[in-house]
Amino acid sequence: MKTILRFGIWMTILSVAFATGTRAQNTFFPTKAGAVLLYAQKDAKGKPSSYSKLTIKSVEGSGSNMTISYVMETLTKDRKSNNPPSETPCKMVIKNGVMILDMNQLFSGVAKDPQAKIEVSGMPMELPGNLQPGQALKDADVTMSIDMTVMKMNMSMKMTDGKCLAIEDVTVPAGTFKCYKITQTVATTVMGRTISGRSVSWYAPGIGSVKSESYNDKDQLQSSQELAEMN
Repeated sequence: MKTILRFGIWMTILSVAFATGTRAQNTFFPTKAGAVLLYAQKDAKGKPSSYSKLTIKSVEGSGSNMTISYVMETLTKDRKSNNPPSETPCKMVIKNGVMILDMNQLFSGVAKDPQAKIEVSGMPMELPGNLQPGQALKDADVTMSIDMTVMKMNMSMKMTDGKCLAIEDVTVPAGTFKCYKITQTVATTVMGRTISGRSVSWYAPGIGSVKSESYNDKDQLQSSQELAEMN
């Protein structure tokens, strides 16, 4: 069950990472070591259910070729660390102005579980540096197979029909930002059950994810995420 809960954390990371398209003069992700972004995860009624903290550890390279090392930590709804802390180290690679995310690293935490045999596959996420309204995005997917002593589990997520809809101002607790609005269809399958819906996200240059909303197949809001603080 702990593994299932962690899967939700990694989906948050995927949401943030999907925003990391870049241009040599414009990166949709923090690029300064020490930068900290705090996000509030909210339920369908807009009440905070938990928080997540993204911390930039180091940045190698510059412009259209960079490797950004960061840590994503999940906090309680009181903004306190879990015991033990729930941290996932990740790297964002930007090559020739294109963001490339290796899905395998998102499951590094569960891969260390001695009771679980993990296999991860899928198409990496990529975003071009010249993101513009009306531009379509490549599909991406990730599949994870877990073989544990007491059970076997398969999980997957497919992101299709991605498109940049507009550039608009968005206000969240951390401030007001000019953002790129992106929508995509998301299908998540856990233990044979598939849940489909769509996501709408807003990303700001130099910051990344500012706000995101998840809807079910009936177009009802299920959850959201907002940038609460940044340092």
